[in-house]
Amino acid sequence: MIIELMNISAAYVGEDQLGDALESFVGPIQVQPGCLECRVLRSRPMEQGFYMLTRWETQKDLIRHLQSDIYKKLLLLMELSAAPPVLEFFNVLEMRGLDLVEDARTLPD
Repeated sequence: MIIELMNISAAYVGEDQLGDALESFVGPIQVQPGCLECRVLRSRPMEQGFYMLTRWETQKDLIRHLQSDIYKKLLLLMELSAAPPVLEFFNVLEMRGLDLVEDARTLPD
């Protein structure tokens, strides 16, 4: 699985418009092959920006997404960021849940 995390900042007056624009991408991205999740998260109030988190099943799915017309439009939106946008990709080799918490809490001190 690959996680894509994008952070885009907005000038205070354009914050709602940026949020609406990012939200408009969620549906079209979610129906792309290999998309496991796509969501927009608001930064802390004083940061005036948004995160877009997307999870992809395979690198091939991610590459197809990066080459899509949808992503081209997303790149144009990133260019409007009030601060340099941050784009990070995480290649996840293992994923654990509550079993990790249980293991950690049962380990001797």
